[in-house]
Amino acid sequence: MRRDADAAPLADKSWFETARIVEPPAKQAISIRLDTDVLEWFRTNSDRYQSKINAVLRAYMEHERAKKRA
Repeated sequence: MRRDADAAPLADKSWFETARIVEPPAKQAISIRLDTDVLEWFRTNSDRYQSKINAVLRAYMEHERAKKRA
């Protein structure tokens, strides 16, 4: 691995001394009705389709928040 130019660098002692655990934000399970074609598109285009749907909704939310601040 040390000779592999594409390998990630090995973490050294100083990295472990400054590393911190980052927990992902908690998510809430809900039931939501989506158009069949919308859901199928996300499922077809991503293994993590629920995370992608969340990201799209977050981008919309942040856009709308920014509009209200402006």
